[in-house]
Amino acid sequence: MDNFRIGHGYDVHALADGLPLVLGGVRIEHDRGCVAHSDGDVLVHALCDALLGAAALGDIGLHFPDTSAEYKGIDSLLLLRRVMVLLAEKGYAVVNVDATILMQRPKLRPYIDEMRRILAQELGVGLGAVSVKATTEEHLGFTGREEGVAAHAVVLLTRS
Repeated sequence: MDNFRIGHGYDVHALADGLPLVLGGVRIEHDRGCVAHSDGDVLVHALCDALLGAAALGDIGLHFPDTSAEYKGIDSLLLLRRVMVLLAEKGYAVVNVDATILMQRPKLRPYIDEMRRILAQELGVGLGAVSVKATTEEHLGFTGREEGVAAHAVVLLTRS
């Protein structure tokens, strides 16, 4: 029985002064942003990896290598759209997503509803099928020291 598939994704990026911070397709007001080849949207990258993993299609680096000039500075939502095309070609559709962003500051609660709206639209699901949470790590580890940001995503796919 291959009707349901679960995938997990994880991504991390270092933070640096003066760079833009984009999470879940939303520009976040902050003095630091992600050091990355693309726009550094760790939430979307983790989601792409979860989707690709659930369908056994490899990972984001396989499809969108950070050595390619084509992806330099790219909006990660464009990568997500390409992943969704790959899934559709294999007959998969998203059932639901649960994601967590790990970042000490800023507080992300004011941005989460917009992230959920954008991701639901990109995934072709209702808002109730997309959960985005944020947590600090109580000043522990690289996220707690504000050296970087990380995200986990879990997805459930169905195949028709």
